[in-house]
Formats: sequence, C-alpha cells, structure tokens
Amino acid sequence: MSRLFRKFRQEIISKGKIQKYLLYALGEVVLLVIGIMIALAINNNNVINQNRVKEQVYLKGLKEDFQISQSKLQELIKVNRNNLENAKKIIQADPKDSNLLESQFSQWVFEALAFEISFSPNNSLLMEMINSGSLKDVSNPDLRKSLTDWLANLEDIHSQENELSIQREKVINVFDEEGYSIRKVFEDAGVTQALGISKGDFSGSNLQILESVSFENRLLIFILTTQATEEAHYLPLMNKLESILALIEKEID
Repeated sequence: MSRLFRKFRQEIISKGKIQKYLLYALGEVVLLVIGIMIALAINNNNVINQNRVKEQVYLKGLKEDFQISQSKLQELIKVNRNNLENAKKIIQADPKDSNLLESQFSQWVFEALAFEISFSPNNSLLMEMINSGSLKDVSNPDLRKSLTDWLANLEDIHSQENELSIQREKVINVFDEEGYSIRKVFEDAGVTQALGISKGDFSGSNLQILESVSFENRLLIFILTTQATEEAHYLPLMNKLESILALIEKEID
C-alpha cells in the first residue's frame, strides 16, 4: 500500500500537479492524525476499564469491611446501653430497702462496670488505599471525602471512649478507697465460681457504698458520660457508617 502511495505521489509531482499533491499530502496528515487519535482513544479506554476494575475490587472490599464494622458498632452500642441501664439501677437503689439483696446489687455493679468498651473497626483496606495513594481510584468524590472523614470521626470516638474509661475507673476505685470488696461483687455475680477462684474472707456488705457521696458523684458522672457516648458519638457514627455503605453500594456494578 505504501508503494502505491509513493508511486501516486511521484506521478503527481512529475506532471507538475503541485496543488493536487498538496491536497493529497494534507489528506495523509489528516489520516495520520485520525489514526493517532483513535489509538489514544483505545488506550485511554483500556486505562479507564482497568481503573474501573481496580475500583470495583476496592469497593467490594470496603463494603465487606464496613459491614463488619457496622456489626461491631451495633454490638458495642448494646453493651454500652446495658452498662448504662445497670448503672441507673444502682443510682436508684435505696440502701435502707430491706428487699434489696446483696447479690442483686453485685450483679448490677458487675454488669455496669465489668465491660470496658472500645470500637475497633475494620480499616486495614482503607489504610492500605490511603498509604498507597489508591484512594484516588475511587471515582465518586462524595465517597472519597466520606472515607477520609471516617478516620477523623474515629479519633473523636476514641477520645470519648478514653474519657468513659477514666470515669469507669473512678467509680471502681471507690471500692478500694472506702474498704469495700470487688471480690464480693465477683462472688455474688458468679464470676469467681466460673473462674475456679475460692471465696474470700470479706464478711461485710457492699450495700453501704450506696451511702457514699463520693460513689454517688462518680457514678452520676459515669452515667452522663455513658449516655453521651451513645447519643452524641456512637449513634451519629452509625449514621455516617450507613451513609458510606449506601455510597459504596451505589458505585458497585
């Protein structure tokens, strides 16, 4: 084919048909440009397809991670709510009530204070994407922003959980400071039996701690902090998590 074009070109020049040759040359240039543009378009389309395939892998992985994180947060909210409900039972208890059993009180104390909460979401894939610069492969700008904001939200959550842990420790410390027995709480709640630990020699009653102003003050602050953890932190975080999952689902083919 190239020989034919060269021969045609030579014939035009030899016959002095310069104008026709110029038109022919222009046609060749146009064809060349069109060919390059088609090649570039094919290459760009291949790159776009490859990026889309990569994005889909990331999106499906993120969906799985955030669904696991959602389940963890749901369970954590239940634990925190249980802590709150039992702490309220303690604060409302009357130490002069003859029907108040030591075993019941111990159960409330154990249920309110035994379980420290900490949200540990599945962020391994998200961190890998951020560290490798692959977050840019997520084409939806709203989703990219939400994923970035998610990490900032977690810092706020961990700060609140740390404050809650401090208030929890302050309540527990009253038992030691005022001579009451945590072991007695464990015994009445069935913890020592389950662990195979023998009974202690504490012969008094923990019910008198209900008359302690220090215990009441610390427990009230613990209750406020526990309630704030759910209402001002966990529930808004759950809404954000569900929003991220909705954006991910929308982008998955």
